[in-house]
Amino acid sequence: MPPPVPFLIMAAKVRTQFVCKECGHTQAKWAGKCPRCGEWNTFVEHRESKDRSVTRSVFPGQGQAEPVALSQASGEHSARIPVKMEELARVLGGGIVPGGGVLISGDPGIGKSTLLIQMAAAVADSNRPVLYVSGEESTHQIKQRAERLGISSDYLFLLADVNLQNILRQVEKLQPGLVIIDSIQAVYLDELPSSAGSVTQVRECAALLLRMAKAENIPLFLVGHVTKEGSIAGPRILEHMVDTVLYLEGDRFHSYRLLRSVKNRFGSTNEVGVFEMAAQGLVEVRNPSEVFLAERLPNASGSAIAVPMEGTRPLLVEVQALASTTPFPQPRRTANGVDFNRLLLITAVLSKRVGLRLSDQDIFVNVVGGLKVSEPASDLAVALAIASSVRNKPILADLVAIGEVGLSGELRSVSQLARRLGEARKLGFARAIIPRSVRRGPDPLPEDIELIRVRSLAQAIEAAFVR
Repeated sequence: MPPPVPFLIMAAKVRTQFVCKECGHTQAKWAGKCPRCGEWNTFVEHRESKDRSVTRSVFPGQGQAEPVALSQASGEHSARIPVKMEELARVLGGGIVPGGGVLISGDPGIGKSTLLIQMAAAVADSNRPVLYVSGEESTHQIKQRAERLGISSDYLFLLADVNLQNILRQVEKLQPGLVIIDSIQAVYLDELPSSAGSVTQVRECAALLLRMAKAENIPLFLVGHVTKEGSIAGPRILEHMVDTVLYLEGDRFHSYRLLRSVKNRFGSTNEVGVFEMAAQGLVEVRNPSEVFLAERLPNASGSAIAVPMEGTRPLLVEVQALASTTPFPQPRRTANGVDFNRLLLITAVLSKRVGLRLSDQDIFVNVVGGLKVSEPASDLAVALAIASSVRNKPILADLVAIGEVGLSGELRSVSQLARRLGEARKLGFARAIIPRSVRRGPDPLPEDIELIRVRSLAQAIEAAFVR
């Protein structure tokens, strides 16, 4: 009989509660509609220990800790584990932190497992043993995917198991340099009566794995499912338990993927990694602006170039708009890649302040490449693209538009303007429409690009079109 796992303690008394799968709201009785998030049929039954003795970890000296003065606290830390994937390393803050817990989530089929097995192979190439635990695929299926990606390593170990006790036992036996759990919703603990994927199972299994990672100084990556709204499934406490939360975004019908960090205790949350899904897996995109503009038609109406900031990186993206006369009394407004409410605001300003007749026009706005642009600095590009389509006149081919549109039709300044203009100049753009009032930043504005300073949206429209 195998020895008991030192991280587990048996449960005692149990009580029944109902928890919302969408927001984690807990109450004593079942209800058809959650009072917090307003969703229907989301309450599930789960049982919880009354004396809170379920799955508590055992640390050396637990319960004997004493406060330490900040000036006397140890500042030593282990060096980060380097990752050959520069885009991933940038988002993580420079590499993998030993003992850190990372939660990565995204829509089904977006490429989470592909990214993780590529990262596992990159770490295994440095002669560090890596344990890849899959609860949804067999080792044969993982082997097939690895062969398709050209991955083969004697230091990458596969484990197809969902029993947490056995997973912890194998971690203690192997002592790997990295542990990957794909996914946390598939893992279960025998001591808990609820089924795998329930709120209690997800929370307690994640807590045990994270405590193991801290105690053994092993980096841990957890894959989390998402709800229909795109948020991580299970209780929100799961995001608070880990050190880093990553989201892999993108349109399944486009090849580009964006890796964002929404929480990072060891680095910045302003970084973003850009990948392209190819036959050999996720390929890093070193210059995404050039890729997004590769198929642009320079003299086509309804097209404008925006320069949003993705973290600390400026990107040049093409914003397309199409205005078409409709016989119906209620015109349509369709936004793909931009915020719908922001589109309504811009169309209202164009109608009221600029005088464009849009009451009988269906308006469709799209950001090329499947990207999502939510920064207000892209307002001017959206407005120029709509005006260009309505007037059926092309915008200057070497022009970028940067500025936030206010309700009075004025253009407001944006941050990091020098970096945006520098990226535009690097890709061959010679002109830029910017707000007249510009915030002074630490970096001077580049002199080798023509700056068209305007005060209002109407002036920007008149300056943007080809004469």
